[in-house]
Order: sequence, then C-alpha cells, then structure tokens
Amino acid sequence: MTDPWATFGADLHLDPTGATGLRAGLMDALREAARTGRLAPGTRLPSSRTLAADLGIARNTVADAYAELVAEGWLTARQGSGTRVARRAEPRRAATRAPRSRPPRTSPAYSLMPGSPDLSTFPRAEWLKAARRALTSAPHDALGYGDPRGRVELRTVLADYLSRARGVYADPDRIVICSGFVHGLIMMGKVLRERRVREVAVESYGLDVHTRLLTEAGLRIPCLPLDELGSRTGELPAMRGAGAVLLTPAHQFPTGVPLHPDRRAAAVDWARSTGGLILEDDYDGEFRYDRQPVGALQGLDPEHVVYLGTASKSMAPGLRLGWMVVPQALVGEVTGAKGVSDWSSSALDQLTLAEFIASGAYDRHVRSMRLRYRRRRDQLVAALAERAPSIRISGIAAGLHAVLELPEGSEADVVRSAAWQGLAVEGLSSFRHPDAEVSREALVIGYGTPTDSAWAGTLDALVRVLP
Repeated sequence: MTDPWATFGADLHLDPTGATGLRAGLMDALREAARTGRLAPGTRLPSSRTLAADLGIARNTVADAYAELVAEGWLTARQGSGTRVARRAEPRRAATRAPRSRPPRTSPAYSLMPGSPDLSTFPRAEWLKAARRALTSAPHDALGYGDPRGRVELRTVLADYLSRARGVYADPDRIVICSGFVHGLIMMGKVLRERRVREVAVESYGLDVHTRLLTEAGLRIPCLPLDELGSRTGELPAMRGAGAVLLTPAHQFPTGVPLHPDRRAAAVDWARSTGGLILEDDYDGEFRYDRQPVGALQGLDPEHVVYLGTASKSMAPGLRLGWMVVPQALVGEVTGAKGVSDWSSSALDQLTLAEFIASGAYDRHVRSMRLRYRRRRDQLVAALAERAPSIRISGIAAGLHAVLELPEGSEADVVRSAAWQGLAVEGLSSFRHPDAEVSREALVIGYGTPTDSAWAGTLDALVRVLP
C-alpha cells in the first residue's frame, strides 16, 4: 500500500513494502516532485536527519538517496547552503498549450495559512498514556449517551484550568462541552434567535465562516470598527439593534491587536446597561510571548459574557473538543440548543483530555509550544529584517500568526505570485467585513502551520514573493 508522507510541505508517496526498496522509492518520489513542480527549483530540502525522522526511515537511506540524486543532477549540495532542488529540474510544459492565466490546481508545496498549529507536534505518546488511564478508570456510564453538557470529569478540570490560566470564573455546572468554536457559535445563534435578538455586532476583520453562521441563523451582523487599540467598543451603544457582540479580545483575529483595557471596560458596561451578551472567542489566549497572557474578558462579568475556547490551537483541530462557559441564566437554553444528549464529542476523548489536563501534561505541552512558536516568530522577524527590510510586521506579541504590511495596491499580486511559487498565503482583505473601510493591505502569515522540516523552505519561499 502506498502511503503519502507530508514532509517539508510536499507529499512524497513512498511504498515501504515495494520491491524497489525505500531508497529507490524516495528517489522516485523526489524526482517526480521536482519534475512536476511540487518542489520548485532552488527549494531547500531538510537535512537527512530531519527527513528521516519525518518519514520514519533510516538516516543513511535518505543520505544515500540525496547523494545519488546530486550525482544525477536533480539536486545540488553545497557546504553551508544545504541540499536544494537543481535549477535544471523544472516542470515540463507541453509546447502546444496556451499559457495559463491562473496557478495550477495542485497542493501547495508550502503553507503559511493562518488558523492551524504545527500538527507534527501533537503529543502522541502523552495522549496515548492519558487515553489508557482514562479508559481504565472510566465508569460504565461513560459509554452511554451522557449529560448534554459533557462529561463532568472534563468540566471539573476545565473549571480549575480556566480559572488558573485564563482568569475565567468557571463553575463546572456552567461549562458546556462542544466540538469546537463553530459548534458553540451555532448553539449561540439558536439561543439568540429564541431570545428575539436580531443583530450581533462583529469586528470589522474576522473569519467569514463565523459571520456566515450568524447570518444563516437569521441574525444581522453590523460592523464594529477596529483600530490600533482593538475594536471600538465605545460605539456599541449607538448600534441600537445589537443584542450581542462577537469579540476576540486577547488577540484580535486577524490583526493581532489586544483589546485595550478601556475598551474592555466599555464592552462590559454596554452589556450591563443593555442586557446584551458578549461572545468571547479566546482561540489562542495561551500563546503570548513578550509578557504575561492577557486574562479573559469573562472574568470582568461572568453573567454577561459567553466564553468560548477550544483545543484546536493548543493541541489539534482534529480532536473536535471545545468548551463554553455561559452565564447561569443561559445554562438551560444552551444545553437545550445542544440537544437532549451529548452527541457532539466522544466521551472517551473527553475523558482523555480530562486526564491529560489533570496530569499536568496539558500545561507542559502548552509551555513547550509557546517556546517553539516564539522561536518561529523570532526567526520570521529576523528573516524579514535581513531579506525584506521594507516590510513592516505587526500583531506578533501573541498567537500563531503575524501581519505583514504591503504597499498599496500590491496585496492581490503578492497572493497570486505566491500561488505560482507553490506557497499558500492569505491576504488581509479575505477577512474584511463587507461594510468595513479598506484602510490597509497585508498578508496574514500563519507561522504555526509548517512542520520544523518545512520551516526554512517556507521562509525562503515567502521572502521571494514579497515586494
């Protein structure tokens, strides 16, 4: 069976049981990747040690394959420059074909798309240990349909963790487990409609999937302006129809601005005076690098803030585990919106996460990832300072992404050029509310996405496309 191995941003299809052997299979995969353009000429390949670790094969196998491909002219190797795809190994084009007007529809060789952590760092061994302990000690009723709020074991340890790490007032009875932020937002859309709310104010930059879910729930989404101090929450009282507001106060997505203390207070004052609700998206609140993390807004007024967090950035989105901390008055309505039973997340996964947190493994993992992502951020800043000094970078005090300011009128061209180079990037305009003013052009760079072996090549590809 041929398995695809995702490494340094490209998929290598290796047959570990084939008659040709691993070395020949790796050589064929690299030739094909270079021939088709999935590995662009000049691409720096990972070291033999790193690639061997990624693929789970012997280092000598990779070193021998590299050496033979250098001899054949597919690769080049220079002291201090590493191993790279040779310039002669360019994709073949049919002579009779007209030039393409858009990039070919193939998987990108590199990705800096925001919104994902480095999935190669998922703590498999520790997670497996936690799963074994959780399954061994799980009561029989854990295998039943369960409380719609989620397993009490997970809600209990989350209450302690969120209080300690994020300053959240989180009684276990006020926590509802969900399958992620989107699931939580769908439930809140139902609750708000049943409460006859007609408008939910949203930030002028954000994810379109979130605003689309709100509009599909029958809610209007007026735009709350944003500047260098965060969302201008002082304008909420003038938005007469808004019964709720969706905010990312710890690290605004995608601009990376934390909400100023005065504006946090203004949001809470608005909620208290109008009976409105604040939906707090704390999607990457643990990852702050230059000072202590900004505490959750929910701690200022637990009865007017719905706190939503997930394991998607701290662990992996594939876990499908998130949580809501809701005001006491909303517990029944939210659980009613979820349904009569807990259909959304596996009880065993919930028990495993509970054990993972209770054992201290979650804290250790977050600390480790904070150091890793900070190094990534510093390397990105250093590479831009050295090789693209005209590009200003912002939003880097926290989170897994940065904003690269571009000259006026250049964003679309840079995104298009990156696609031609096999680099997936997102322009800031992709996150702009339709009613927001166009005030800047930029790239939103997800530096948490690449694996370690892909990181150097991804940085090279990025600086090549910047103006």
